[in-house]
Amino acid sequence: MKLLIVEDDLRIAASLKKGLQQDRYTVDMATDGTSGYDLASTETYDAIVLDYMLPGMDGLHICQSLRKAHIYTPIIMLTAKNNTSDITATLDAGADDYLTKPFSFEELLARIRAVTRRPTSQVAKALKVADLTLDPQTFSVVRSKTDVHLTHKEYSLLEYLMRHQGVVMTKDQIIKNVWDFDADILPNTIEVYMRKLREKIDIPFAPSPALIQTVRGFGYKIIEN
Repeated sequence: MKLLIVEDDLRIAASLKKGLQQDRYTVDMATDGTSGYDLASTETYDAIVLDYMLPGMDGLHICQSLRKAHIYTPIIMLTAKNNTSDITATLDAGADDYLTKPFSFEELLARIRAVTRRPTSQVAKALKVADLTLDPQTFSVVRSKTDVHLTHKEYSLLEYLMRHQGVVMTKDQIIKNVWDFDADILPNTIEVYMRKLREKIDIPFAPSPALIQTVRGFGYKIIEN
């Protein structure tokens, strides 16, 4: 799952990004409103964690502009203001939820899980391809009733492929959606990760059919054979 953090306090932003990455999220980060809006309006995210007070373009304006552009990515607004009128303004602007500072990281995780469970998003549903199941709520991966242990990045890669079952995903698409926006990833890196993923998902379960396939000259897909 891919998130965007828009927070001008570098210490808070870096701390949130590190914590979310440890929880298996792919995270992009912006430290001003203008660049935050640019990312939110051009990239695809499962949720946005958005600060209320930002230089360049405040959180309310970002939220309103995204909704006017028919971009309905779930938004959690972070605010130091806790009076009723400010909270009402936040929700009226189109935010799905809000957190008042200071807040616990565990509460933020719970809010993220909540907004991405709503009917407009399918991220909370268990994914299944043949006898392979991935549960985004527990981060568990099981094939043929056997637990499969993946690294954070292997998990993110498998989740992305399973969300696009049967569709050929190019290396560029994989880099864009599985790695952070500013990550310096070479196409050959994808080949290495795909090989590692096959070593855990397919090879140990032979003679069961291999689920991950290479489409030469195009990319990769996962498919039920």
